[in-house]
Amino acid sequence: MPGQRKRKRQHEASRQQAAARFAEAGHWDVLIETQDELDWRAQVRRLRAENQQIDWAAVRIDTFCGRMLQPTTYRLSLFVPAEIPSEPA
Repeated sequence: MPGQRKRKRQHEASRQQAAARFAEAGHWDVLIETQDELDWRAQVRRLRAENQQIDWAAVRIDTFCGRMLQPTTYRLSLFVPAEIPSEPA
């Protein structure tokens, strides 16, 4: 398939950039967690429309697949870098 190798390299490069970006100290803050998919989609749409300050490149979407005993859970998390303590003067 023409261009497949180039797409694979670009995809791998973007994955490596993301891994390097989030390898630094920090944590993931959960913005939304729900078991209702429609509610989850509505909340994500609302966040995209209202909050322009969210860096969507630093957002992680998790879908925890449910089984018979546990329902599927949807989670939207935002990476928050650790604050570097300033040197006392």
